[in-house]
Amino acid sequence: MRLSSFFMLALLLAVVISALGLVHSRHRHRQLFVELTQLERERDELNIEFGRLQLEQATWADPNRIEQIATGTLGMRYPRAEELKVVAP
Repeated sequence: MRLSSFFMLALLLAVVISALGLVHSRHRHRQLFVELTQLERERDELNIEFGRLQLEQATWADPNRIEQIATGTLGMRYPRAEELKVVAP
C-alpha cells in the first residue's frame, strides 16, 4: 500500500508541475505575442516615416527648386559666353 500511495503522490506532483509549466508557457507566449504586435506596429510607423522622409528629400532635391533658390535667393546666374574660359589639360 505504501508503494502505491508513493506512486500516486509522484503522479500528482508530476501533474501539478506539468500544469504549472503549461501556465508559464502560455503566459510567456502571450507576453511575446504582445511584444511582437508592438514591434510590428513600430515597424509600420517607421516605414511610413521613412516614406515621408524620402518624399521630403525628393522635394528638397528637385532641380527646379534648387535653380529657383540659386537665382532668386542667392542671385546666381549662368555665365555668359564671354565669361567662360576653357582650360587645356
